[in-house]
Amino acid sequence: MAELGRPLAYGGVRLPNNVLLAPLAGYTDFAFRKLCYSFGAGGCFTEMVSAKGLSYDNEATRALLRLDPSEKHTAAQLFGGDADILRAACESEYLAPFAAVDINMGCPVPKVYKNGEGSALLADFPRAEKIVSACKKSGKTVSVKFRIGLEKGKYIAAEFAKLCEGAGADMITVHGRTRDAVYAGEPNYAQIAAAKGAVSIPVVANGGVFSRADAQKMLAETGADGVMVARAAMYCPHVFADILGREIAWDARAAVEGQIADMLPVYGERFTLVQMRKMAAFYLRGRRGSSAIRARLFACDSLAALSDCLNEAFAGG
Repeated sequence: MAELGRPLAYGGVRLPNNVLLAPLAGYTDFAFRKLCYSFGAGGCFTEMVSAKGLSYDNEATRALLRLDPSEKHTAAQLFGGDADILRAACESEYLAPFAAVDINMGCPVPKVYKNGEGSALLADFPRAEKIVSACKKSGKTVSVKFRIGLEKGKYIAAEFAKLCEGAGADMITVHGRTRDAVYAGEPNYAQIAAAKGAVSIPVVANGGVFSRADAQKMLAETGADGVMVARAAMYCPHVFADILGREIAWDARAAVEGQIADMLPVYGERFTLVQMRKMAAFYLRGRRGSSAIRARLFACDSLAALSDCLNEAFAGG
């Protein structure tokens, strides 16, 4: 089995270690990724970006692709259902700064699924294969993130992994849950292992990794080449240091201040305030009186008010 912290190479990409941050819609912006990198994340992905939105030159869609100058190991994650539109997105100027593109074939959200995108592609092998092949023809390093099936008992992890490799994918990430499970329950290690055994390209395992012990179990049970961390990073980005066994101090107040400093010049006060209210609420989980503090956080109508609230919340360490 792979060891935690070893380098991970796929296609033309070389990552310093094999503990990665998942693409999380609404959370993994450039400021949050920068924070995760500071605690040791080996690679990150942008939020899920609509290929169709890029084709319309949608400003909000383009904003999701913003990179911090320090980012060297971030891939863009795209979703869509049309191979030609996805290839055009890969070849566009918007993705020029990215060496790698990840194709989302696992999103369970109804509005994405009903549009024939995300996890809907698990039920359409020919279209999924065409999409991977088209994106690979763009010249980018290509990975695919998918789930083990649409519903419990009807698993397709190994077959879909073979499809991705055959179409040219350089790496796959397997979320060990079905679409109908969303994010609940223990991941199906056997299905991730089946996908790993079916291909020769690197396989990253995703689902239920909240600690070093979870990550070690995931690698031991699946034989995967790396792990992907999702919700645990939202709760505390320091989880990367924990998983990698690195002694880096965690200061939630400093984390919030750093994200605000990065975001404010780019997004302005209103967006920064909304984003940091929800991020600070995550970081406060488990602290004494956190429920009352979170209620106050979401009532803050300015960054100054947010700062005052946090000063009180973090008083005494």
